[in-house]
Amino acid sequence: MDKAHRSGEIRQLIQAFIDERLAGKLEKLGPDDPKREALIEQFGFEVWISDAARRVSQLQVVTHALKATHPDAKGSSRYVEPAALPEIPLVGSHLLPEDFSGDVVGNAAALDVYKFLKLQHGGKSLLELALEEDTAFSAALSDNPGQADEWAKAFADITQPKGIEASHTRAKQIYWLAGDDPTDDEDFHLLAPLYATSLAHQVFLRINADRFGEAAKAARQARRDDKPAETGYSDYPNLAAQKLGGTKPQNISQLNSERGGNNYLMASLPPKWKSQGVKAPLHTDSVFKRFGHRREVRWLLKGLVRFLATDPPENHHTRNRVDGYFDALIDELMLFASEFHVLAPGWSANAACRLPQEQQLWLDPRRGEEEADFANQREQGEWPEKIREAFARWLNQQLVRLGVGDNEYLEWKARLKRKLDILQEELPHV
Repeated sequence: MDKAHRSGEIRQLIQAFIDERLAGKLEKLGPDDPKREALIEQFGFEVWISDAARRVSQLQVVTHALKATHPDAKGSSRYVEPAALPEIPLVGSHLLPEDFSGDVVGNAAALDVYKFLKLQHGGKSLLELALEEDTAFSAALSDNPGQADEWAKAFADITQPKGIEASHTRAKQIYWLAGDDPTDDEDFHLLAPLYATSLAHQVFLRINADRFGEAAKAARQARRDDKPAETGYSDYPNLAAQKLGGTKPQNISQLNSERGGNNYLMASLPPKWKSQGVKAPLHTDSVFKRFGHRREVRWLLKGLVRFLATDPPENHHTRNRVDGYFDALIDELMLFASEFHVLAPGWSANAACRLPQEQQLWLDPRRGEEEADFANQREQGEWPEKIREAFARWLNQQLVRLGVGDNEYLEWKARLKRKLDILQEELPHV
């Protein structure tokens, strides 16, 4: 495509943008309003381009913004192409894709100029064409070549810092020891961290897609329905949103305004131990009541019941699925039993303990260190069979609405024995 043809297409694109903005403003005026003529004149092609080229100096395209720290900070922001940044093994702006979103800071009243520069032609924005010194773009701005080049350069300068690079008292500043003597002020270098606004926007879009996107919603629904899904989904526990700019997010930057001032903060916290301490299972005649109240156990039982309620065919897939649930329940049972082993030995001798003897032998193994009779009963090895029977009865009770009976009881007991035989070397007392 020759230069003249491209230039004509770009001019039509710009004219359509100007006409659309003019139409939006004329709608607010009556047909006889005296301001209409002045407004139409103001939106003449070269008049508007000239004004936009003047106002563009009030804006700066950036990848790292200062005002996110404080809206009254007056220092410098920076525009750095991600490809120009050093590659490091950490998440940073250097990982942004080629089509990343540049941000704009400056006078919010001039943001229409940036919208103009974001217009696309031939797979590139007008700003990209200006930065590339595309002659078809400059020719589209004016029939006067000298004037056209001047305006094109003015638009390209939107990526350049305004004035002398400087920090500000309202900006973040860190004194970094660059020398060897921490008592010498000259050995410190003043760092002024800037907000990686383009990276923050990319993160915001990604998190929103993971939280509210159609694919994520479908995957979560499939998870609830215990069905397969084409894609997985991501959760962000303890996600927080930092509001920048208050009621005027546009005063921070263009992208901040598009996000409504919301900037996500992901949790960076040490894990919390939720347990309030293990309490001895006193005043109960079976520890399986407490076992059934565990969150993980309830979740596994719900999944097993839901699966068996579909009346699955008796095949390899079904057996593997049931085995998976059963093995997970046994793992939970082992973990549950081991939690009582941290209690002081002999807790089961308390008069308030109503557990049957086999459960006392199972859950209070160190009591035998002080009581020979208790140790002898553990060594006899007859109590594990009663534990397996109690577990099988308990599991049948959880599945009672499925019509389970003696056959299932024997199956659960046999499965538990096989599982524990495999673990015998690691857990000889279970």
